[in-house]
Amino acid sequence: MSSRTGTFSRRFWLAAAAVLSILAGPPWVGAARSQGDPLPSWNEGGPKQAILDFVGRVTTAGGHDFVAPPDRVAVFDNDGTLWAEQPVYFQVAFAMDRVRALARAHPEWRDTQPFKGVIEGDATAVAATGEKGLLEIIAATHAGMTTAAFDALVAEWFRTARHPRFQRPYDSLVYQPMLELLAFLRANGFKTFIVSGGGVEFMRVFAQRAYGIPPEQVVGSSGVTTFEIRPDGQPVLIKEPRVEFIDDGPGKPSGINRFIGRQPILAFGNSDGDLQMLEWTAAGTGPRFLGLVHHTDAEREYAYDRRSHVGRLDKALDEAGRRGWTVVDIERAWKAVFPPAPRSDR
Repeated sequence: MSSRTGTFSRRFWLAAAAVLSILAGPPWVGAARSQGDPLPSWNEGGPKQAILDFVGRVTTAGGHDFVAPPDRVAVFDNDGTLWAEQPVYFQVAFAMDRVRALARAHPEWRDTQPFKGVIEGDATAVAATGEKGLLEIIAATHAGMTTAAFDALVAEWFRTARHPRFQRPYDSLVYQPMLELLAFLRANGFKTFIVSGGGVEFMRVFAQRAYGIPPEQVVGSSGVTTFEIRPDGQPVLIKEPRVEFIDDGPGKPSGINRFIGRQPILAFGNSDGDLQMLEWTAAGTGPRFLGLVHHTDAEREYAYDRRSHVGRLDKALDEAGRRGWTVVDIERAWKAVFPPAPRSDR
């Protein structure tokens, strides 16, 4: 955003402009206000001002912290950062619904964990199977079909499934303040990416519609796919029950390097799984912005951090305090959490 407010021929007006700029604060803030508040769902305060200041500094041509547009890369975790993640990750909810839908064709599941626990609604039994059990559920519900068929299943699930607490479509539970931030960054020459532990093909179904982030700018965990030509001559990709890449924890910097090829200058997360992504972003030269969404609002959303079974925020919260990263306390920082409910759900 430009810091210039115009060119005046008279010294009087130059002096007046200088005085006004001092009273109004940094020049990019005045420019942003003159165009309307780009972050209307953010309360005035530290996090909002830190964002405005950072974007102003890196986009002011000729400024000490100016960053050329190709290097304005911003990365965002998805679960708990761009949309809700409680009581379970939404992709896990999808997988469990698929287990129940497929149970009639798999009578053996009624006597086999973790499928037995899913069918009976026994969350404790499912949790006891740990990561191994979760991978079995994902393999059984995500593999053995074409990528096109999987996309159609996910799209239909988003159309029909409802969140157990809010009774809204899962893909409507995106964070309004983060939607505004994404739009604000793109309006200022940033390229925005999702870098998430969630399945890349699952996220690509909704990322464009929900966030304005195209499929090629979604980095996530992926399974193996194989190319096949069907008897009718149609080429397809088949999803295999094997993991190819886990985009979580230390996998996130690797994913950024592998799929983006540029070190970000802005990163936002919400859990310990995002710590290495934030550290990698902070390690670059020049101006950097590191943000954490802290879930503190039990009334409008959820309150959880260090002991949560989903989106645990412990080490990263301590690191943010030591390094001066921006922590966004939802209860204090956001005027609204979600966009208004879709008309069909009101």
